Amino acid sequence: MNGIIWTLRLSATGHLAGVLLQAALAGMFVTGDVGMLAWHRNNAGVTHALLYVQSVAAVLLWRPGRGPSWPAWASGALVAAETAQVALGQSRVIAAHIPLGMAIFGVSALLTVWTWRTPSQAARAGRAES
Repeated sequence: MNGIIWTLRLSATGHLAGVLLQAALAGMFVTGDVGMLAWHRNNAGVTHALLYVQSVAAVLLWRPGRGPSWPAWASGALVAAETAQVALGQSRVIAAHIPLGMAIFGVSALLTVWTWRTPSQAARAGRAES
């Protein structure tokens, strides 16, 4: 169980860092550094891959781990939102791309804070039920 919690913590933290870097790279791109668009695109791939690791860890914490289900559902919602985010970005629908990015950041931040505050309690509750 401890390995699942640490995997969730580290992948959520890495994902959040990637999401924050996305905003910084986008800011540099829109202010004239055109080369940052490639970095923005590449960072999106790494960030999305970390989200898949986070999603698997959240499901494992929930199902076999008997932890709460909402981190798995939130991670799934983030997968859907980031998939839409990629489509919006590639289509240059910036009016939707930027606010969705802000929402992704907010959910990612809440989930990451939770991973560092309470999964140990969820793990203890799971062991107590066994």
